[in-house]
Amino acid sequence: MRVVTTAQPLDVQPSPLALLLLGREADPKSERGVECPGDLPSPSDPGLVERARVAKEKLGDRVFVLGHHYQRDEVIRFADVTGDSFKLAKDAAARPEAEYIVFCGVHFMAESADILTSDDQKVVLPDLAAGCSMADMATAEQVAECWDVLTDAGVAQQVVPVSYMNSSADIKAFTGRHGGTICTSSNAERALNWAFEQGEKVLFLPDQHLGRNTAVRDLGLSLDDCVLYNPHKPNGGLTVEQLRDAKMILWRGHCSVHGRFSLDSVNDVRERIPGVRVLVHPECKHEVVTAADEVGSTEFIIKALDAAPAGSKWAIGTELNLVRRLADAHPDKEIVFLDKTVCFCSTMNRIDLPHLVWTLESLAEGNLVNRIQVDPETEKYARMALEQMLALP
Repeated sequence: MRVVTTAQPLDVQPSPLALLLLGREADPKSERGVECPGDLPSPSDPGLVERARVAKEKLGDRVFVLGHHYQRDEVIRFADVTGDSFKLAKDAAARPEAEYIVFCGVHFMAESADILTSDDQKVVLPDLAAGCSMADMATAEQVAECWDVLTDAGVAQQVVPVSYMNSSADIKAFTGRHGGTICTSSNAERALNWAFEQGEKVLFLPDQHLGRNTAVRDLGLSLDDCVLYNPHKPNGGLTVEQLRDAKMILWRGHCSVHGRFSLDSVNDVRERIPGVRVLVHPECKHEVVTAADEVGSTEFIIKALDAAPAGSKWAIGTELNLVRRLADAHPDKEIVFLDKTVCFCSTMNRIDLPHLVWTLESLAEGNLVNRIQVDPETEKYARMALEQMLALP
C-alpha cells in the first residue's frame, strides 16, 4: 500500500489489495452485496454524477440521503446531511415527510435509523454488504451466553450493560431488556457514570477500547478494574474471581480501522513533524490514547480542527476519507494521517457512486430495494436502550 508522508498530498489511491478489501475486483459469488439485483452501473460511467442528480431530483422530498463522515467524497456530495451514526439516525427521525431514508453508512446505522423513524418510512442501505466488523464481533447468541456466565458467577444482578452505538439491533435489544443504555463516543463517560449509579459493574459491548479508555481516562478507574471477556473461550477466558473483582467487563471487540494505530505511529509522526499535535478517536488502543495530545469523537475531531489556528500541525488517528476531507477543508493547516499506510474503512467504502445511483434510480422507478427493517420485538427493546441514552443526565 502507498505510504502517506508529510511530503505527499492525501490523495492516496487504494492498491489492488485495498480494492479487494473494498469489495471491488472480488468474486461476486463469495461476497453478499457486492453485486446488486439488476444492472449495477459501471464505476467508469462518465454519466454517474448526472444520473444521481436526476434520480434524486425526481424523488424530491420523498428521499432523504444520509452520509456518514467516513463515506467517499463522491457519495457525500449527494448527502442531505452528514454526521456520525447517531446524529444521522436522529436527523432521519426528524424528517417524517421523507418516504425513503437512504443511509450511506453501514448496516447497524441503518438499523438504528429504522428503529427511530416511523413505520411509514423505509430505510435503504445501498449495499447490503456494508457491515461493521466491530458490530459483527458480538452476536446475540454470544452475548446471551455471556449473561449466563455472569449469572453462574453470581454477579449478573450487579451488572448493567452499556452498548456502543456501533452494535447490531439485537445487541441494543439485549441492552434494553437488561436495563442498560446505549452510548456514543461523545457521551460514553455520562453513560458509564449513569450505569455505575444503577449497579456495581458494567458489561461494555462491543468495543473494548472505548470502554477501557473511558473508564480509565475519564472515570479514574485502573486497568486492573477492567477484564476482557473473550466470547471464543470457555467462560470468556475469565475465572469467577476475576468476574467478581472486576468493575468493567469489556467485550473482546474493536474497530478494524482505529485498532491499526500504534504507539509506534505516534512516536514516528512526532519525529517526522516537530510540533505536531496528535488527535485520535477513543476507539484507538489505550497506549495510543495515552500518548496522544487530544482524544475525541468524530464530531470532536472536526470541531477541533475548525477551531485550530492557522499554521498548526495535526496528525489524526481516524478513518482516511475523513482525514483527507479535513485536510482539503483546512489548507492553512498541516493535517496528516497518523499511520503510514492506507486505512480506509473497507465496509463503509462499499457504498460507492454506482451503488448510490442504482439505489436512487430504483426508488425513482418505484422499486424498493435493500430495505433494512428491524422486527417489532427487537425494535421495542432496542428503542428502550436508545431512549435511555437520550435521557442520560
